[in-house]
Order: sequence, then C-alpha cells, then structure tokens
Amino acid sequence: MRRIVARHPIPQPLWQAALARCAPAQRLGASDQAALRVLATLFLQRKSIEPVQGLVLDDADRVLLATHACVPILKLGIDWYDDWHSVIVYPDAFIPRRTRTDAAGVVHEENAAMAGEAWGRGPVILSWADVLEAGRRAGHNVVIHEMAHKLDLQNGVANGFPPLHRRMDPRTWTQVLSGAWERLGREHRRGEMIPIDPYGLENPAEFFAVASEQFFEAPRALREHLPEVFRQLELFYRQHPY
Repeated sequence: MRRIVARHPIPQPLWQAALARCAPAQRLGASDQAALRVLATLFLQRKSIEPVQGLVLDDADRVLLATHACVPILKLGIDWYDDWHSVIVYPDAFIPRRTRTDAAGVVHEENAAMAGEAWGRGPVILSWADVLEAGRRAGHNVVIHEMAHKLDLQNGVANGFPPLHRRMDPRTWTQVLSGAWERLGREHRRGEMIPIDPYGLENPAEFFAVASEQFFEAPRALREHLPEVFRQLELFYRQHPY
C-alpha cells in the first residue's frame, strides 16, 4: 500500500479540487484529509472506473469520484471494498432492462430510470450527472448511497444490516433502524413531512443507504431529527461527521 501511494500520488491541484467539491471531505481535519487522500489513491489503483455511452472522465473527475467513494470507509479501511472491482459510469440516469414474474406468473419488464446501483460482488453503477449533484440537494450523495449498499452487502445480502463492530449491539441496531423506518413510513403514509428522502422507505436496505447519505452530507439535520439513528451510524462508520 505504501508503494502504491508513493508511486501514484494524487497531484495536489487535483486533490484540492476534489476537496472543494466534496462537502464531507471539507469538514475533516488535516490528518483525516490526508488519510482520505491515501484511501482515494488506493481506490483509483484497485478499481476500474469505466465511463460508457461516450462519457469522458478526466483525472479530476476520477479523483472526485474516488474521494466521495472513500468517505464512508475513512475509519474502516479499503479492505471493506475488496470483493468488487469496477465502477461503471453513465452520462445520466440509466435504465436497466429487467424482467419480473409476479405471483400469477405474469412477466413484467421493469424500466425505471436509476441514478445508481450496486451489485453483490459486481460493479457499482452510477449516473455522472447525479454524482455532480452531490451537495446541491441537502443530504443527497449518490456515490455514498451506493457505497453504503456495498458495505451492507458484506453480510451477503442488502438488508440494512452491515457487519457490525465487536462492541456494537445487533439488537440495538435493529431496534433503532427498523423502528425509525417503520415510524417514518407511518408518518409518510399519513401525509406528514419526514426528515429523510422518502426513497429510504422502500425497504431497510434503502433506509440504511439514505440515512448514510444524510449522515455524511447533512449530519446536523440527521442528528436533530433522528438522534438514535445518527448514533448507530456514528458507531458503525466510526466517524463524527461535523
């Protein structure tokens, strides 16, 4: 790892440009920014970033993507991303072509536009237009969202229950996150305003990913409205994001 960092350092102008465009990284102290730079360097060496459909990403774009991607693992380490190898980047929202068979045996073709997707042991897929939206809408960061799914998938399935650290209580994690997800779902169905993107109500995996976005992009709001969720994410990510 030291050889990689020594041989392939991120040039200072590119690093400063990435910091200027990544709000969670801006809030870090100097030592944590230096650690993030090392992680971003390793990410760029270990992952294949593959633009498609005519998209061209220059070195500054790649450093920015790596910086966003490594924010969640700042205190966890690059090994948490070991079981996948590529990031596919579309110019804009993409429409994966899939079929689904319902209980009656009828086959449906699903064609919803997506900003990002994470496959178990497969690639992360991103919309570059949405990557550039990070920080422009409070609490939104599609790269952090998909990386949270990758961390969640370390247990084999995306279910909102990533591998917890030794001193974390799985029962407390489940009670806090499941309880918040269920309560916010009830409030949303009654037409009440909720403090997170309603997409997080789709299922526990999306709740974890959406809450992770807000933890890093709008931490004060998350702590104010969902303090117990904030605390569990603080323990998991081992970060205090402001």
